[in-house]
Amino acid sequence: MSNLFAIAYPDLATARAVRDEAVALQKQRLIELEDAVVVERREDGKIKLHQQVSTTGAGAASGAVWGGVIGLLFFMPFLGAAVGGAAGAAVGATTDIGVDDDFMRQVGQHLQPGTAAVFLLVRTATADKVVPALARYGGQIIQTSLSAEAEAGLMATVEASRAHTAPASA
Repeated sequence: MSNLFAIAYPDLATARAVRDEAVALQKQRLIELEDAVVVERREDGKIKLHQQVSTTGAGAASGAVWGGVIGLLFFMPFLGAAVGGAAGAAVGATTDIGVDDDFMRQVGQHLQPGTAAVFLLVRTATADKVVPALARYGGQIIQTSLSAEAEAGLMATVEASRAHTAPASA
């Protein structure tokens, strides 16, 4: 079972840096992500989702390949690729994988204008390595799918990690 974490940040750049860090940790096999999305609340109040994976682009590419293959059977590979690409893009645009877009928009409405949040759908993680790596960016946990007890434990771990990595004041 996967767990959802939504963490708010004061700006878009920090939220993107956290998502990039989570993706880098995934390449190191320290975390397994199902989805990683940055939700931005613009100064005008509009919500923008910055998806990690574009299902429209993936659908178009897949459709073009399959359309080209089918087009070869009828000696019209370019027409088949064009039709397949268009159909794949249409299907990809209506496909939602990972965290529900409407849910992220609803949570994004509670952000202050000019801020952003990262939504991480985590299948597995090595917490003692992942938490310190992400805690150094600060942020405020605004939503999780953890039990109240597990969420309190996570917050305590994050605070302890921040205190451990905070620069010493002179």
